[in-house]
Amino acid sequence: MTAPPVGPVHMTTVAWPESADDDESAEVPVLAWQDARAVARGSAPEPLPAVTLALADALDHALAEPLTALTDLPPFATSAMDGWAVAAPAPGPWTLLPGAVTAGAEPEPLVAGSAAPIATGARVPLHTTAVIRSERGYVGSDGLLHHRGPGPLLPGCDIRPQGQECLRGEPLLAGGVTVTPTVLGLAAASGYDHLVVHRRPTVDLLVLGDELLRSGLPQGGRIRDALGPMLGPWLTSHGARVSDRQLVADDLGLLREAIETSVADVIITTGSTAAGPRDFLHAALREIGARLVVDSVAVRPGHPMLLAQLPPRDGRRRHLIGLPGNPLAAAVGAMTLAVPLLRQLGGHRAAGPLRVPAAVALAGHPRDTRLCPVTRSDEGAIPLHFDGPAMLRGLAIADGLAVVEPGGVAAGALVEVLDLPLARLH
Repeated sequence: MTAPPVGPVHMTTVAWPESADDDESAEVPVLAWQDARAVARGSAPEPLPAVTLALADALDHALAEPLTALTDLPPFATSAMDGWAVAAPAPGPWTLLPGAVTAGAEPEPLVAGSAAPIATGARVPLHTTAVIRSERGYVGSDGLLHHRGPGPLLPGCDIRPQGQECLRGEPLLAGGVTVTPTVLGLAAASGYDHLVVHRRPTVDLLVLGDELLRSGLPQGGRIRDALGPMLGPWLTSHGARVSDRQLVADDLGLLREAIETSVADVIITTGSTAAGPRDFLHAALREIGARLVVDSVAVRPGHPMLLAQLPPRDGRRRHLIGLPGNPLAAAVGAMTLAVPLLRQLGGHRAAGPLRVPAAVALAGHPRDTRLCPVTRSDEGAIPLHFDGPAMLRGLAIADGLAVVEPGGVAAGALVEVLDLPLARLH
């Protein structure tokens, strides 16, 4: 795989642990934030294979082929309103036929000068020239249907013609579109029972640290694991299928074993990405023969993140993404490396950047890109408090993460905002 060209900010030397056969160091560029995202996406040269799924199982997958209409929509001319279907001549009046035309029924044809009550969505009878909506017609004392305007009754009024939305064989959606609830509705209306979609990448989530508790209050120097509960749904919302989540103690052997026994497409770890005395991730990757692709990104918080290519298994490419252990830093790492890679593996089209005005000046780092939680107002993006690397309070109420270039963003200037899982910008 040839990685896209990148612009390194500076170089760092990664000192692998000494081994009997190789004690050389490897140089990996510290990447600019935008470059790191491009490298992560480029690490998957093609999406995962296509599978055929029932509509109910295809949600959140990406279409592996274009969606083409299997029928005209609507498949026959229908009434757009409750009222009366009428046959020429206009302006009437018309003789009312017995019975009403309801949705799902096959109506009898009209004859000239006749009318029949009709429901919204019902198939219009043969020879219908227009529909009079309920508020624009009345049955007079003479027992006939009359039209009361406004204006003349024009041919085709309040009739949805066959094929108004699309014709059979017409392309509806391109491949790579994410299957949302509305896409499911369109597919069903178009005649589909199954969709051809890309397989979702499987993810094993390894939360590293002796200090982490699964439940209860912090005690004895130990704290609750916040990243396991947060990252699982986060990754799922971006197209992954999280197959395993486990806490792994700060032990080189245990970490290496967890990585080697995983069969997931992507392993995501939290913590152990720096060079502390209990940070064993680099050593574990070296021992199993992984290749570092990204080792630190010029972004705050979260710069000690990494992306590695693992040895293939059963002919499949596999990746490991190491996120920092601090919660907000891990979220930044997920948006930087995990989301682009997972979206590419799942076959999802890359979305263009969303840019909004900064309601106030956004402080920046002197050299690195800064991602900060923001909310939205009529004036634009507003930074939130509690935005330290170890904090989640600001992120919990944020509409997105603002991408603040080095030096900051002036009030009124456009700033890119990354959408957060399940968060909608107003």
